[in-house]
Formats: sequence, C-alpha cells, structure tokens
Amino acid sequence: MRVVSLVPSLTEAVAATDPALLVGVTDWCSHPPGLAAARIGGTKNPDVAAVAALAPDLVLANEEENRAPDLAALRAAGLQVMVTEVRDLPQALRELDRVLVRGCRLPRPAWLDEAEAAWRDLRPPLAPTRAVVPIWRRPWMVLGRSTFAGDLLARLGVTNVYARHAERYPRVPLEELRACGADLVVLPDEPYRFSAQDGPEAFPGLPAAPVSGRHLTWYGPSLAEAPAVLSRALRAARP
Repeated sequence: MRVVSLVPSLTEAVAATDPALLVGVTDWCSHPPGLAAARIGGTKNPDVAAVAALAPDLVLANEEENRAPDLAALRAAGLQVMVTEVRDLPQALRELDRVLVRGCRLPRPAWLDEAEAAWRDLRPPLAPTRAVVPIWRRPWMVLGRSTFAGDLLARLGVTNVYARHAERYPRVPLEELRACGADLVVLPDEPYRFSAQDGPEAFPGLPAAPVSGRHLTWYGPSLAEAPAVLSRALRAARP
C-alpha cells in the first residue's frame, strides 16, 4: 500500500501506525520530524502531477483543509481519494478508524484506543469559562460554530463565545472581540503563531492561555496527550 497524505494530522496518524506506507506528504506535515517521504506542496496547493507520479494507492484529504478543485484533479488523474470530515471529537475518532483500518488496511492502533480513553475518562479541569479563541489576525478571525477545536475546549470546561455564530471561522473586529464578555482568551500557536504577548497587547486585562495548536486542532496520536497538555495551559491562565 502506497499512501499520499494531504493533511498533517492524518500524516501523523499513519506514520504512528505504519510509516512505511507514506510515499508523499505536504510541506506542512511536521510530525514526526524527519519523515522519509516526498514533499508534494502545501495543503491548499498540492502538486497534482507530483502526487500522480508517486503512484499512490490512496490519497488522504480533508474537506476543510484541502480544496475541492485539487481533489477533483487528483480523481481525474485516476487516483483514489479518501476525504475526511471532522467537526467534533467523536467524528474525529470515527474518521481515524476509517482512514487507518478501511483506507490503509491497517490493524486498529493502540494509540487510537488510548486517545479515546484519555477523553472518555476526562474530568473538566476548569469551572465553566467563556473564552474567545482567535485563529488569525490581520484580519482577526476566531473559532465559530461546529469546530473540532471548539468541541475539545468544551470538554475541558471552556465555552466558545462564538460557538453559535453563523460562520465556522468568522472575521470579527477586535473592538467587538474585546466587548464579547469572555473570561479568557485562548491563543493557539497555529495556524497563526500567537504568543503570550498577543493576549496582553490585544486583550488588555483578560487572562490569556497560549496553547499548543497541534494538541488543540490536530486529530491523531496527539489526542492521547491533548487533555493533559491543554489542561495545564488552561489552568495556568486561570488557576
């Protein structure tokens, strides 16, 4: 089986199960470090010809991270493309099982069971807390409705202020964000690399929790340690 992954989360998931399957990955696939696979461009601009030249049996994609025209071009080149949809934790776990067991024909990995157990046995580390969760600035964008990251935060006791917004990743003026009534600002380090300095600068007087974007937004082996990693970051901001 030869696999090309267009999604960093799925690259890590396959690599943690059987890295020999991966023949191509994107420029953004950073885990595990030193992965021996061809680089075929970005998630939004994969080199279709380079992917086809690798003769994969399966291309892994995601409906949010990858563009429909690119996926159509891959299919037109005669390649089998498996597209995932991930809006919450249960769906992520189901999709990981589908990708690895059905798509890649691998045994269900132990790390997936560990990830399920880590979240099933979790006790929220925070009292109910309202938070705004920026994912970009210039312009400011935040988590909105039906997001995987928002679902993880909810399981940790954090309610996303914009969870009922009509859009999944709305653009919101900074003045409105400052007046939204949040108790906390959660600052992931990807896709925009927010730092601890971004909170006091943009949200004066509001506690800021810098968190690992990989643990908040990736669905793969990182899910097993994500509850502990995210809980520590949130408790440090609101002890």
